[in-house]
Amino acid sequence: MSVCLFLTYCTRNGQVVDDGEIAKLDGLLSVTPKLVRALVHTRSEADDPYLKDESPPALVLQAYFDDLADLEAAASRKGPLAALTSRSEFPGLSVATVSQQAMVARPFAVPEPSRKNEPASPYCTYLVSYEGEAEDLNAWLDHYLDKHTVHMARFPAIRELEVYTRLDWVSQLPWPRVNFMQRNKVAFDSPAALTQALHSPVRHEMRADFKTFPPFTGPVNHFAMATRVVRA
Repeated sequence: MSVCLFLTYCTRNGQVVDDGEIAKLDGLLSVTPKLVRALVHTRSEADDPYLKDESPPALVLQAYFDDLADLEAAASRKGPLAALTSRSEFPGLSVATVSQQAMVARPFAVPEPSRKNEPASPYCTYLVSYEGEAEDLNAWLDHYLDKHTVHMARFPAIRELEVYTRLDWVSQLPWPRVNFMQRNKVAFDSPAALTQALHSPVRHEMRADFKTFPPFTGPVNHFAMATRVVRA
C-alpha cells in the first residue's frame, strides 16, 4: 500500500482554476522527488439516483508516495509542494480555501482495470468522503473493506477502486488539516459510464448495504470529477 496526500481547493463563487495554473501545477508535480503517481481532479457531472451533493471542490490533487517519509519531505518547509503557496506562481490556487490530509491508499481489484501507464485522459472519478467518526472504527472498517468494496467492484465498467484510511503525518504546508475517517473513489472512462453504473442494480445493492453500516456520524460527500494522470 502507498500513502496519498489529498489537497482540496475550494474557490470563491465556484470559480474554476485557470488553465495556466493547471499547467504550472503539472510541471511542479512532474519534478517532485519520490512522487510515484499524481492525479488532478476538476469538476465534472454525473447523475446519482440517491444523492446530489452541491458545491464540489474546484480542484483535488492526489499525490502518491511509496513511503510516508517521502510524502513528509515533499510537504516540508523547503519541499517542492511549498511552491503551491506562492501568489506569484499560483495566484488563484494560493488564495483558494485549501485543506490537506495524508492517508493510506488501499487498492482493490476490479474486473477490467485501467492501464495506469496508458490512462484515458481525462476520465471520470467519483470521490467520496466520510468526514465524521464511527462509533467503533474497527467495526466500521471491517465492514467497509470486507463487504462494501465487494459491491463496489461489481459496478459495470469500473476501472479503479481505492479506499483511503487515516494516518498521522507531518506537514509544514500552511493549510488546515482535516481528519476524515475515510475516503474512497471509483473511476470510469467517462461521466456517462459513471452515470450508467450509478443507475445499475449494483448501486441499489450498495444503498441497501449502506443501511447496515456500523453507526457513524458526520457528513458524507460524493463528487463527480474529471481526472487527469499527471504522473504515473
